[in-house]
Amino acid sequence: MTAATYETLALSTPAPGVLVVAMNRPQAMNALNTQMMIDLRECFMSFYVEADTARCIVLTGAGEKAFCAGADLKERNGMTDATWRRQHAIVEQAVKAVVDCPIPVIAAVNGAAFAGGCEFAMACDFIYAADHARFAQTEVALGIIPGAMGTQNLPRAVGLRRAKELILTGRPFTAAEALEWGLANRVLPGAELMKEVLAVATRIAENAPVAVRQAKKSVDKAGDLGRADGYTFEIEAYNRTVGTEDRHEGIRAFNEKRKPVYKGK
Repeated sequence: MTAATYETLALSTPAPGVLVVAMNRPQAMNALNTQMMIDLRECFMSFYVEADTARCIVLTGAGEKAFCAGADLKERNGMTDATWRRQHAIVEQAVKAVVDCPIPVIAAVNGAAFAGGCEFAMACDFIYAADHARFAQTEVALGIIPGAMGTQNLPRAVGLRRAKELILTGRPFTAAEALEWGLANRVLPGAELMKEVLAVATRIAENAPVAVRQAKKSVDKAGDLGRADGYTFEIEAYNRTVGTEDRHEGIRAFNEKRKPVYKGK
């Protein structure tokens, strides 16, 4: 596990192979200031370099009120155009680092996920949400548009017409609506959210790490490539698992009627 510390993130390892990354500015609804953007970028870029840091990551927010309320508008008040663009370049790199993370990332949305907060949730592989959570892409009400893949990821999750409605109006929507429309995988009582997310993360972490990473890569390509090209990628990803020690261990464990012990090799 990583020993790195970050000013605006709280990292913990509540289960073997599971790393929780909590955006940790609860006094500001976990809003994204420049330092948090830098911390998220550096944290998730480190996973790209060191893919054995964890076997599953959970991204959440500190406290009970917010996952992330979006960019810190108090910090942005009075920003010059040049400073704004420099700051946004950091958040662009950060959200790409989450999307490109080779380790599965689950968003545990424990409260408000507005604007950039909604976008970081969508950058994860899937979302579990507390029943009191609310989502929104509010950028047009502030004179900008979603700029952390919101216009790309929201249509892929909820459909083109629904995404246009949500982005052009900027209206908040509930966790129940997020579930109904396909943005969230599950909605749970707030008190049960992390327990269920950690159970799922643990199940992922117990599977063969190389196979999990290759499967994630292949599924990601399904939205970018045609079926034939996607299948070519799938076979290439599959072949990278054949020579692993974990593949042999999985077959042995099945035949010996025991739980496999995977080493990520």
